[in-house]
Amino acid sequence: MPEIFKKQIIKLLKHTDYEPLKLAQLAKALGVDSDDYPQFKDAFDQLRDAGHVVIGARNLVSLPSLAGQIVGTFRANPRGFGFITPLEPNSHGDLFIPPSATADAMTGDVVMAKVKRGGKRGGEMRYSGEIIEILERAQNKFVGTLVKHPEAWLVEPDGKSFFDPISVDDVGAKGAKEKDKVVVEILSYPTEKYLARGVIVEVLGKAGRYATEIKSIIHQYHLPGEFDAECIEQARRSAGKFNPDKVRRRQDITDKVIITIDPPDAKDFDDAISIEKDSKGNRVLGVHIADVSNFVTPDSPLDVEAKNRGNSAYLPGKTIPMLPEILSNGICSLQPNQKRFAKSAYITYDEKGDIVSRSFANSVINSTQRLTYMQADRILKGHTKGANREVIELLKNMETLSRAIEVRRRKNGMLHLDLPETELVLDKSGRVVDVHPADDSYPHTMIEMFMVEANDAVASLLDRLDVPFMRRIHPDPDTFSMKNLARLVKAFGFTLPRNPDRKVMQGLLVAVKGADCSYAVNLAVLRSFEKAQYAPLNIGHFALASRHYCHFTSPIRRYADLTVHRVLECYLNNESAPKEQEQNLAEVGKHITFTEQRAEDAERELTAVLTLQMLAKKIGEELDCVVTGIASFGIFVQSKKYGTEGLIRMDDLGSDKWRYNEKTQCIVGERSGHSIRLGRAMKAHIVSVNIPARQLNVAPAEPLVKAPGTKSERKSGKRPKKRSTARRSKRKK
Repeated sequence: MPEIFKKQIIKLLKHTDYEPLKLAQLAKALGVDSDDYPQFKDAFDQLRDAGHVVIGARNLVSLPSLAGQIVGTFRANPRGFGFITPLEPNSHGDLFIPPSATADAMTGDVVMAKVKRGGKRGGEMRYSGEIIEILERAQNKFVGTLVKHPEAWLVEPDGKSFFDPISVDDVGAKGAKEKDKVVVEILSYPTEKYLARGVIVEVLGKAGRYATEIKSIIHQYHLPGEFDAECIEQARRSAGKFNPDKVRRRQDITDKVIITIDPPDAKDFDDAISIEKDSKGNRVLGVHIADVSNFVTPDSPLDVEAKNRGNSAYLPGKTIPMLPEILSNGICSLQPNQKRFAKSAYITYDEKGDIVSRSFANSVINSTQRLTYMQADRILKGHTKGANREVIELLKNMETLSRAIEVRRRKNGMLHLDLPETELVLDKSGRVVDVHPADDSYPHTMIEMFMVEANDAVASLLDRLDVPFMRRIHPDPDTFSMKNLARLVKAFGFTLPRNPDRKVMQGLLVAVKGADCSYAVNLAVLRSFEKAQYAPLNIGHFALASRHYCHFTSPIRRYADLTVHRVLECYLNNESAPKEQEQNLAEVGKHITFTEQRAEDAERELTAVLTLQMLAKKIGEELDCVVTGIASFGIFVQSKKYGTEGLIRMDDLGSDKWRYNEKTQCIVGERSGHSIRLGRAMKAHIVSVNIPARQLNVAPAEPLVKAPGTKSERKSGKRPKKRSTARRSKRKK
């Protein structure tokens, strides 16, 4: 299955630091081992046959040169210009389109452009383009806020896919009122002289209200709605037939002490934990996972719907489930004091936390108690009043085992990124009234360690059985991503070797822990990685240092886990696994990787909207921030309290001539020599909030550069640097 390798090859060849390599060197740069080389070679041959890559002089591999015309996807910028990402990769990369040559294309449109040479700069040919045809519009419906203009009714679109207002007629047809959030369908697209025209097809409600913003996000991201009658009926039939007291061929462990630990607002409990000792004194971890495959059969209406949804989406204050609630919150959920079907993974450990053996079973469990993370943490810290003695003992055993597992996995190279999360505090109407750091107490790590161990155990079993299954893969970072990371962390005083391994990266993350630059460095490490995805390709999971890995522990909310359960079921019943083609698995994997990203993007955007609504009432408030991004137009800072990123424009940095230095990744004041780097702590105050554009604008709360002649400057004897006559003359030319 070469698709993943194709993506990695193209990404590497498009990298700005790439210099042509031979095929074997290319494989090495991507971390391809000898076992995977045949698939890598197959992927490369397919790319070459399609003309996506070329082999030039001395057998060096590169992308083809830029042609006279290209077809690609347009990405607009609020300033009027844009870029085209070619559908067929080339050695130049994205093509710049000036404001006068966009042909009124919108973000996401597939366009054809004529390529123009702009002369050489720095020894490299510069190109720009002119869009000559819009081949396919990305969408014709947008969500926005209806506003009354002196000359017309306009809809101001939400998000960043379309920037200009849309003129609408016949506002009263749908009963829309000013400041309503509406869905508008485009009738005529914008031109150089005229705005786009559209018609309101749905009124979502008054802008700013929680229910309205939820509907807006669901429309924008095409998230699924209610289940159809056929799915609901299948779920009801499954619930009606469920009788855990009359079951065969299942291990009955209803008398065991088993607990669930979840967030306080959770309803779908799909994992439970037990720990016992065997006859040799070894600890036996039981990870018991809701047996969804017993109720959702392949190719049934529910299965088709679950596959289309891919996963549950968790939005602030609302869940869009993968399965109907009669299953997800009902007979599949491992509720306390209720008999439930499970698939149990048993992992036996010695006293050092090393694995002795693994086994699996279909089971019937009866959860002893449901705990929240905070309740579990309080018990572990000694606040045991009213707690069940057996549960207290189990929690202590869980903590001891988890810490041993954590030590082993970190020793093997597992990476843990410290990227603090925040939680929104909503009032009854859904408005955000506060934001605070998310709970990160040790029970979170305990459950994470046990889930990782169970996922690893199931993947290792299925790999030994040599059957195709849906893996969770995380490719090794490529050489050039690591080179970029080394360049960035050098600005913080850290040096990385040319090809850093996991141990080096672990050391870096430990070194920055607690420092102002911690978030920026952790974010840079994350961005240097490929995204984890679902695919049948056996390339392991880099960040977890797992050779074999899959998702098994959340079948209520992830379709990938349900597919793994079905393969495991065949093993437990001594049946041959279904001969599913890897190509089919690859297609499903591609789809559920997309739905996972879609859900994350929707959650992130709604969180941003609700937070910005709150911050709009706090204009002038001072924020403790950290610099997280630097660009030619300004710097991005993240609020430590709210977790929201704001922009300080270059003009708002203060009285100096500020220049962006791409090589050193900093902004420097030409007169003062003062520099602003990633990871710097900074106080900033809120200047303005643009909710439709998802934009927070801030400015330094204190001058970044002392004015000439101030007391501190006189005392130090420093004076602003003067520009030389030569530099002034050169600038005039």
